[in-house]
Order: sequence, then structure tokens, then C-alpha cells
Amino acid sequence: MLFYGKEVVMSKGKALIEIRLAGLSAGTHEFEFTCNAADFADPALVEAGFSKGISVKVTVEKLEDELIVTLKTSAIADLICDLCLAPITTELNGSYRIWYGYEQAGEPEEERDEEYRLIDRNALSLDLTEDVRETLLLSVPMKVTCTDNPDCRVFRQQEESEPGEDNLPDTDWLESLEKLKNKYR
Repeated sequence: MLFYGKEVVMSKGKALIEIRLAGLSAGTHEFEFTCNAADFADPALVEAGFSKGISVKVTVEKLEDELIVTLKTSAIADLICDLCLAPITTELNGSYRIWYGYEQAGEPEEERDEEYRLIDRNALSLDLTEDVRETLLLSVPMKVTCTDNPDCRVFRQQEESEPGEDNLPDTDWLESLEKLKNKYR
């Protein structure tokens, strides 16, 4: 299901997330999409932990010679703590910006940045499915830790010390280890 402004438009093609450009006036336009990881038909999204609904907000700024598309994704992911292997459910947010320029007749072929793409001035729609999929995968953190999990055995050791004890490191070596441990939380 696609939203065009506030109107719901059913997709007839293969595109899961598509913006209709035909009739789009100059200015800023916002679109919202809701889908599931299984809708993308990519096992990498399910393996990454996306199992619930995915919310996508697309802002299209149409100018005279270009389009600026901003994607913002929000999804709940089921992950596993890299330190204690406890299950974690967390919200992951991602964003990505793409510039689209209109093709000019006779324009020389140049090497362009990945975020800058050419489209035909007569294009009817813009398929953003692959860009949303990549944004979701890039929102998954490289290191997952559960600092707020009461069942985590790694961080619970700090709480088990006596309330009257001074928990300050005695040496520079212990202090460096403490900083390193806090860096990867």
C-alpha cells in the first residue's frame, strides 16, 4: 500500500516503495509507507533482525532542475547482545539523502557520486525500494550491547559490589581498561 499525499494508492508494479512523479508540483512533498521485512523478499533483512513493521518517511523536494529525496526509516529489530547473547528488541532509525538531476540532451557522460543520479524528465515514478532496503541494513549497529538489560551477566558484576566500596580503579592500567569497556557499551 502506498500513500500519495494523504491519498492511498495501490501499487500495480513490482515497486514496494514508489513515488509518483507525474503531476508532482514544485515544492516539498511528504510521503509515508508502512511495510514488513518479508515484503522486500530479501533474507538479509530478516537475518538482520527485522521482523515487525517498517515505517518509511520520504520527503521529496522538487526544484526546477533536480529532486532531493530524503528517506527516514524506523523499524523494530530483534538483536542479540554481542557480550552476553541476551535477546534485545530495539528501534533502529536510518536516513539517506539522494539527489536526482534531470538528463539533458547531449550532456557528456560523467562519473557521478552514488548519491547523485540522473533521471528522465518524463519519468512517471521513482522506485525507492532498493534505497530503503540499504538504509535499513545500514541502520543495524556493528556492535550490539545490552547496557539496560538486568539479565546481562557482564554488566551485573559492577552492581554486585558492596555499596560502601570505592569502585575507582587503582592504577592507570585498570583505568584504561575501564575506559575501553565503556567505549564498547
